[in-house]
Amino acid sequence: MKHLLFKLQSFLVLLVFTAVSAYAQKSPVDMNRFIDDLMKKMTLEEKIGQLNLPVTGEITTGQAKSSNVAKRIRAGEVGGLFNLKGVERIRDVQKQAVEESRLGIPLLFGMDVIHGYETVFPIPLGLSCTWDMKAVEESARIAAIESSADGICWTFSPMVDICRDARWGRVSEGNGEDPFLGAAIAQAMVRGYQGKDMSREDEIMACVKHFALYGAGEAGRDYNTVDMSHQRMFNEYMLPYQAAVDA
Repeated sequence: MKHLLFKLQSFLVLLVFTAVSAYAQKSPVDMNRFIDDLMKKMTLEEKIGQLNLPVTGEITTGQAKSSNVAKRIRAGEVGGLFNLKGVERIRDVQKQAVEESRLGIPLLFGMDVIHGYETVFPIPLGLSCTWDMKAVEESARIAAIESSADGICWTFSPMVDICRDARWGRVSEGNGEDPFLGAAIAQAMVRGYQGKDMSREDEIMACVKHFALYGAGEAGRDYNTVDMSHQRMFNEYMLPYQAAVDA
């Protein structure tokens, strides 16, 4: 339970961070005090609600003000939205969160920006064939500039699973079967998305996926049983994850 509460608090700090740009130049003590005060005001429902990341669904059809998702946003029961595209839609929904919810905590907007946003680049497997880390980083940089201009602040990329079975349906999302190459590309993409220090307005948060070792399914069967030794885990699968975290 303590571990769960720690994870909850850590995620809430991430969410609250977007709400406190006015405090960005304050000291860490002031920032911590602001966050602590805000969390004390939150109900249990609001704290749990900040962990919700619904797919936009009905909101994309233009019913942002009257949809069930919008109702939950106004009640403080949504922390972010997944795959909502378009600056007008994002602005409209964000206004509801900031102006109509009890605590005014802004939403996070996440999207699978995995090989470009408006400008389309080769799929990750195609990019990996170039062995050109500058080009890979530049593709992520351009994607970050374009998506952040719409209000997207979080991408579900890079995908760092090591693909050893060509029948696996996720092969096209990853960088192939080589851990060294996968690690180099993971770092390049994180640098492209996040920049050096996340201080610019045209940077977005990277998110390493998928769950570690999930990509080691047998016979191309997605979500299949994985039989994994420590030696195989560290030698073949974990390096790209570590590289992305380091970046």
